[in-house]
Amino acid sequence: MAELLAVSVCYASERHEWLRPMQVAPGTTIGEAIERSGVLEAFPDINLTTQAVGIYAKKKTLDTVLRERDRIEIYRPLVADPKDSRRRRAAKRDAPGAPSDTARRTDSMA
Repeated sequence: MAELLAVSVCYASERHEWLRPMQVAPGTTIGEAIERSGVLEAFPDINLTTQAVGIYAKKKTLDTVLRERDRIEIYRPLVADPKDSRRRRAAKRDAPGAPSDTARRTDSMA
């Protein structure tokens, strides 16, 4: 029999972090490992049809075959669009009465 692979499944909700190290057979996919890990029972709000998954912050599909030491991550939807957040910060920075770049640098050095 082939040697088992050591992998882990992780998920972070707003209030809890979940990490499950496990051993899987060669040829196991991300989807199979997630199902076997118990994370779907622990967090029933996870929806693998709408939520992205990946390995070490690189998005992957559920049918991706695992390798030794892979860390499977289940990603939550973004709360805010990063582009909108940058626009709001820029608008706030450029608003009349906002401190200039020089004033900010001087304040931070004090």
